[in-house]
Amino acid sequence: MKTLSKRLTSAVVLLAVSFGAASCSLPRSGPNKKEILSGSVEQGGESFVVPVTALVARQTAQSASQGFDASFRNAGVMGSDDVRPGDKLGLVIWENVDQGLLAAEGTNATLLDEVQVDGGGFIFVPYAGRIKAAGNSTEEVRRLIVEKLSEQTPDPQVTVTRVAGDGATVSVTGDISAQGVYPIERPTRTLSSMIARAGGVSVNPQVAQVTVTRGGKSSVARLIDVYENPEMDIALRPNDVILVEADPRSFTALGATGAQTRVKFESANLTAIEALAQVGGLNSNLADPTGVFVLRDEAPQIANTVLGRTDIETPQRVVYVLNLKEPDGLFNARDFQIRDGDMIYVTEAPYVRWQKTLAVLTGTATSANSLNQIAQGN
Repeated sequence: MKTLSKRLTSAVVLLAVSFGAASCSLPRSGPNKKEILSGSVEQGGESFVVPVTALVARQTAQSASQGFDASFRNAGVMGSDDVRPGDKLGLVIWENVDQGLLAAEGTNATLLDEVQVDGGGFIFVPYAGRIKAAGNSTEEVRRLIVEKLSEQTPDPQVTVTRVAGDGATVSVTGDISAQGVYPIERPTRTLSSMIARAGGVSVNPQVAQVTVTRGGKSSVARLIDVYENPEMDIALRPNDVILVEADPRSFTALGATGAQTRVKFESANLTAIEALAQVGGLNSNLADPTGVFVLRDEAPQIANTVLGRTDIETPQRVVYVLNLKEPDGLFNARDFQIRDGDMIYVTEAPYVRWQKTLAVLTGTATSANSLNQIAQGN
């Protein structure tokens, strides 16, 4: 009997020690609100903690709109009849004599279809010789040919049309319906018309962005801005590379949210409320609506504005606190913009820890009762 009593006592002590250890290290999704706030600069930490108000939401707001550089925007529309090396020209030559230089017997017109402009910018026309085509309009090329032929045949009449060739093309790639190399022609001299020529984009236009690379320099604009702002519908130049891709920006959701994951932006400007909605909102069984945090490395200019300082010169770690239980909490969250690389962390409600403690306690009591029954031989 004494042996059973000693065994029971040892078991109870073991369970008590186990419970004590468990209560000190209960499983959870991350730090609680108190622990995060203790990392503030005021508490000797390295992060500035800033409650989100209507003013802070305005101070931190940044338009997500991007735009092409001035060098891209200021480039005028390329003349549809400008000739470049690699283009092809269509020539028709009429002669005012029965037996002309070029025309076959019984005819007075000669068709020279798809005359290639060589790398030096010249074309060859029989009896007219080499004609400088590149850098001239089709009208100027026509005039040069007439001038040369007039020396050998009376009053020749010439028409010149440009067929865009590989000398005036752009490459369209990325999330586009029909990637490829396309000539710059009269209907496709601007970015939006060229994208349409390539079949349009294969991603949501609201989150698509366009990168144009020209002469080793790249510039980016959002597709929606290209469609809505004529200034962003830039004129194209030969050898432009057009890359269309989905918005690469993302944020990370952690803690007591509907999903803990890295999330892509679904709109050009994303607010805290919209970001939470993308991950299923707050977990109603776990989340503390007073402990919604947005963590980011804030730019010096904005950090100075938000903190009321002027001495900050480097990016600072800032923890923005959203209290959704305040009267204006939801409005402030609606107006607070999320940026690329932000971390949204939602803490667990205080009662969740008590629930976990009670679960451990209940499990401990059940185990002790089972041991007691074993000791009594039941």
